[in-house]
Amino acid sequence: MHALSVLLKLHVILNGYRVNWGALSTSVDMRFIARNIIAQALSIGFLIVVLFAAPGNTSEASLRNIEVSNTDDHLLVYFTIVDCFTEDMKKAINSGIETTFNFLIRVYEVRGLLWDKKIAELKVKHAVQYDSLKKVYMVRLVERSDEIIFVNDFEGVNRHMSVISGLRIVDLQKLVTDSHYQVRMMVELDEIRLPFYLHHVFFFLSLWDFETDWYSVDFIY
Repeated sequence: MHALSVLLKLHVILNGYRVNWGALSTSVDMRFIARNIIAQALSIGFLIVVLFAAPGNTSEASLRNIEVSNTDDHLLVYFTIVDCFTEDMKKAINSGIETTFNFLIRVYEVRGLLWDKKIAELKVKHAVQYDSLKKVYMVRLVERSDEIIFVNDFEGVNRHMSVISGLRIVDLQKLVTDSHYQVRMMVELDEIRLPFYLHHVFFFLSLWDFETDWYSVDFIY
């Protein structure tokens, strides 16, 4: 059985034990037995991940459709992440674990023989979590004042999570006419926040890790 599937089932099993703690509260012996079951299950899950985690299932995410434009007042950037969701990530998201992408954008003045001067730096987040009761995905977009968008399928999740569109990255008053500038951008997966009873399963995180290369666009203002 695939390591991630085992851990997700373990997640469900342990949730069941946690919910039933009240029923065990009248018996010290039953509490002791239940704790032992949980400890053994965690140990088994940990060993399965160590032995059977699949390194070939990592994401090869990259950036596409990169554009830089401007309004009367601001410099804007547009781009899309492709191949950012592996099957393991989809399974984990569908189990209810929140997943966040960090978008890092920097603007530099390119100065030839001198080191490039950083003009602006911006970090925005897109987060998704599945609500199993309502059977909807909740996508939170930080750059839109933490707007939450509800979608019913993973196609919608991918559409909202993977696109940066018209993001303001710097005030044009900070740029000098006829100067050379460069916009650099990359995307990384944020630290996964596992349930407290799985925090020590470090190998679980390696199934998800990704970050793109840095991409850049040059322009003369």
